[in-house]
Amino acid sequence: MLLEIDNLCLSFGGLKATNDVTMHMEGGKINGIIGPNGAGKTTFFNQISGVYKPDSGTIKFDGKRIDGLKPYQINEAGIARTYQVINLFKKMTVMENVMVGMHPRLKSGFFASTLHTKKQREEEKTIREKAMDLLRFVGLEDYANEQAGSLSYGQQRLLEIVRGLASDPKLILLDEPAAGMNSTEKVELNYLLHRILDRGVTILIVEHDMKLMMGVCDRIFVLNYGKKLAEGTPEEVQKNPEVIAAYLGGDET
Repeated sequence: MLLEIDNLCLSFGGLKATNDVTMHMEGGKINGIIGPNGAGKTTFFNQISGVYKPDSGTIKFDGKRIDGLKPYQINEAGIARTYQVINLFKKMTVMENVMVGMHPRLKSGFFASTLHTKKQREEEKTIREKAMDLLRFVGLEDYANEQAGSLSYGQQRLLEIVRGLASDPKLILLDEPAAGMNSTEKVELNYLLHRILDRGVTILIVEHDMKLMMGVCDRIFVLNYGKKLAEGTPEEVQKNPEVIAAYLGGDET
């Protein structure tokens, strides 16, 4: 198991945002989390990525506990994420946004950067080449020197994913990556997710688009009112009576 979450709890006042949630996720797969609005999906992501500290329970990543670590420490451990609301540096170039994502892996310190040493110049050349390779991976290489804010909504979503991949994660958390995309862009996203998996990056995705989730995920976890309602393959989840009642609706198959 790459990610082991046991008995996770977090409350905001009297509201239990996550209530004794246990999920074990294998590496090398696309895992999905679904649930109605207010189910606790993004709060769950925020605990994995260190934005929120759980009240109780444990989170282990690659065999080591990460609950309670700072977000940058969790990123350094090998977990990257995107956000439900696009969170780019819109006045920076597309290339610069990707390079920001590489910061946890850089070796040149403050003085080397200030003095612009040979080692620092070589490292900067290397990360620029890597950034361009990642932009080429998603078809954004022609926009490398454009401001990120000038990209279309779908392209900005792709850039967020690229910035996450720039830190060389073992696991990437994608928070509603298909939001605002048209049908063609969603088909391309489906293809991209499998290509990311082929690069050795495990995926955990929260998404409201049920067609996308049922088509792309190997395993799905269902949250409802902060509790895990069900888990299984897409086929098993779609046939689960509790899931149908809580989220999918009676006409879903």
